[in-house]
Parts: sequence; structure tokens; C-alpha cells
Amino acid sequence: MMMESLVLRNRTCRSFDESQPITLETMTALVDLARRTASGMNKQPLRYRILTERAELDKMVCNARFGTALKDIKLPPENGKPTGYIMIFTDKEVGSPDTLALKDVGIAAQTILLAATEQGFGGCMLGSFDPSRLVTDFNIPDRYRPELVIALGKPAERALLTDAHNGSLTYYRDAAGNHCVPKRGLDEVLI
Repeated sequence: MMMESLVLRNRTCRSFDESQPITLETMTALVDLARRTASGMNKQPLRYRILTERAELDKMVCNARFGTALKDIKLPPENGKPTGYIMIFTDKEVGSPDTLALKDVGIAAQTILLAATEQGFGGCMLGSFDPSRLVTDFNIPDRYRPELVIALGKPAERALLTDAHNGSLTYYRDAAGNHCVPKRGLDEVLI
């Protein structure tokens, strides 16, 4: 698959087909790919936890907040929940500067989502969660700081890129239920 096509297909997904779960093996391969990406000063401060068990998935869906700009829609919908999660942590004992570690998180997360998209899956980067609850709920040792959670599964919604109008960048659902994501024009981002 060509990179441009892959990037354009890789849209945030908040509704999943639970009848087609993503496997532990697939998610392990995604983490294996992410661990081999670039890392600031080659510190490699990231650590991962994969969730696939129903009880774990239910705990996570109660902790994370999906699509906070879509106030009138409950996401993920009932019977449309993710079938897996990858939690990304920074290891406080590695000694990587926070600014570099957070860049590593972005690189790893994008790599995971691009690879998932290539395999027909979709996902959602979740930064809106309660870190202390996550650490408690999943018995995470103190040395690991939760940075990001990626929800994964087979997409059950359609996402469309649209041109941003009048400076509005808030994503929305159109009349057909498509998830619409306004993007700035190239002329706005080049300086």
C-alpha cells in the first residue's frame, strides 16, 4: 500500500465491529514494530501493556473518554466497543527527557495505527483518561507513567476528511452518520 493512501485511510475510529476482534498476536506484532521506531537519544523509554480480555476491556472503556467534542453521542456505542487496547507508558527510570519521551509516544502511536490500518483495523488515540485509576485498575508499577491508550478493532464507521471552513476544526457527524474531520488547507500550514 502506498504511504499517502495509508495515511489518508488511517482515521480515528470510535465505533468497532465486535464480531471481528483484533488478536493478541496482531497487537503484539504492532508493539514489536513500534519498539523498532526512532527514539530520542535512543533512550527507548516506552513500555506497553496489551489488553484483550473482556474484563480488562470493560475496565478501560469505563476509564477512557472517546470523542469528547461529540457531546450528543455516546462513544463507543453499545455493541461497538474496541476489541483491544495498547497502553503506552514511559519508564521513569530510563532517564529520557520528558520532551523526547513524549515525541517517542507520538512516533510509536502513529506507527501502531498505520500498521493496524494496513491490516484492515482501526483505532483511536486516547489521551483523555484518569492516569491514577488506570495505574490502580491494571496494577501498573509506580515506575511507569501512562501517556496514551490506543483503542483498536475492526472499524464500524466511516470517517471523511473535509476542508476546514471559517476556522472551525471541530469534528462532527454528518446526516448519514459519517465521522467528518475538518483539515486546514496546505496554504494554511506552510509558513
